[in-house]
Amino acid sequence: MFTSFLQRLTLSKRPLRHLPLFGVLVLLSACGTLDSRDDASFQQQGHAEDRPTQRPVRSMSSFSDSLQCMDKLFRDAQIPTTLITSKQIPDFSTRVPVATKEMVVTALLQMSRTSNVFRYVDYEVDIARQDTVQNLTNILLNNNQIQLQRPSLYVSGAVSFVDQNVVNNRFDVGTSASRLETGYSRNRTVTIIGLEMHLGDFRTRTMIPGLDSANEVIIGTGGQGLDLAGRISDYGWQFNVGRDYAQGSGAAIRTLVELAMIELAGKWARVPYWQCLTMDQTHPGFQRQLLDWYEEGSPAIHEALVWRSLSSKGYLPARYEVAAKPMLLRQAIGRYQADQGMVVTGVLDFSTYERALRDYVRLNEKGQLERMGWSPNEAPKVIDSVLLTSAPKVELQLENIMLGRNRFQVGEQVFLSATVNRQSHLACYMVNTQGGVMRLLPNPVVPQTVLTAGRAIRIPDWMSPNPGFVLQTANAGDESVWCAATEQDAQGTLPDWLKGPALVLLPNVQGIEPVRKAYQTAVGQEALGEALLTWQVQAPAAAPAAVSSTAPAP
Repeated sequence: MFTSFLQRLTLSKRPLRHLPLFGVLVLLSACGTLDSRDDASFQQQGHAEDRPTQRPVRSMSSFSDSLQCMDKLFRDAQIPTTLITSKQIPDFSTRVPVATKEMVVTALLQMSRTSNVFRYVDYEVDIARQDTVQNLTNILLNNNQIQLQRPSLYVSGAVSFVDQNVVNNRFDVGTSASRLETGYSRNRTVTIIGLEMHLGDFRTRTMIPGLDSANEVIIGTGGQGLDLAGRISDYGWQFNVGRDYAQGSGAAIRTLVELAMIELAGKWARVPYWQCLTMDQTHPGFQRQLLDWYEEGSPAIHEALVWRSLSSKGYLPARYEVAAKPMLLRQAIGRYQADQGMVVTGVLDFSTYERALRDYVRLNEKGQLERMGWSPNEAPKVIDSVLLTSAPKVELQLENIMLGRNRFQVGEQVFLSATVNRQSHLACYMVNTQGGVMRLLPNPVVPQTVLTAGRAIRIPDWMSPNPGFVLQTANAGDESVWCAATEQDAQGTLPDWLKGPALVLLPNVQGIEPVRKAYQTAVGQEALGEALLTWQVQAPAAAPAAVSSTAPAP
């Protein structure tokens, strides 16, 4: 009916344009009904369109590598574990609505991945901010079912000021004629954000003199636009184009927080923290320069550069089939992203490119970033020595409080930690004073063998209420722990006498040498990373003999 009516309306002598607009609307509403099923094909696009078009990336700042550097400094100095907490970091200007306290927690945890220097005590005292975990904590505390550990230090501070439009530069120019008008505008503004942080003694609630940090950062906005307007006969036309940028305050606050925590933690631990602030990666234009170089090269050059970098780091094999090269590169990128704390995608994007090429960029004498050994338009030549796969590197360290200690008394407990330079399968064995050998890792409590780079595994896990075992010296002599790291899981290829239960002495095995040879046979000597740590157990000092005296007879 609706179609035939339109046909009659078109053939009539009165054209459609003479109908009042409201009449057409009434006609459409009366002759048609809405049915959601007619839009099914349109609605089904929502599942796909609701997802972002870009992959997520890990939050990386100019001081991400500096935090890892601080972690290494703390580990080398063997700074003992300290409990720490923080206050809310307010922003009284209300112009920077970010979770500053959570950034503080993240910075502290990133500086403690291998050193365990800080353990954050999370306890919220603001009733309005408490959640389920905090409410449960309050209930258990009131019933004396849990005991909250008292921190030694706490972080205090605030966003001290946000001065907007400190500098405002504007430029406008235009022309006017009878049939053409043009205009051009440009503006730039500068905003300064200040953050002040302090470290205090929790027991006395006093600020520690000298442990303070006050830094500022500049963020800017800018834009430019072009306007054109004119007339052609009786018709007018307009053309507007603009380009703007705005540097976010969230990234600026993260940069200030990480810088402040590096300064406070370095001053507190009395370590040369400035060594971690003079790295090339802290240059403000580092990522922007890498992005320019990334856009200059082709995907083939990007792949060749990252292949070279990952090969030098041991993520790729020395020999491979050409057909398997894409799969090997994807797997290597995935392992590298996991070790770097990135979102694992296995895809060569800019974030992976930037992390992999950090060793190929440096500051020249003029303070400018420059390439090291590669050209943006020419893929590097593959050198055989570069593709030689190196075995994973293992580091063992005593974690007892006293520095440089390698002697213990009978009955003392020993604590160790192990780290690897890249993702590997780790197994550890202990040799007692009589030469007996038992497997410590993996065990029923810690059955997994994979350990990512930059993560320390505690032996035993003294932070866990159920570590599964303890290392306690029993007899005088030398004890040791040997750990093996392999690219692939070697448990299935080991001989049967090594596949027994953990934490039990291996039968008919004396010393670590038979175990080492078994691993070398299973995975190959060139693919085995190993570390041996030995300490001495001293017998308790003998009690002095009693001196007897005989009184003279009267």
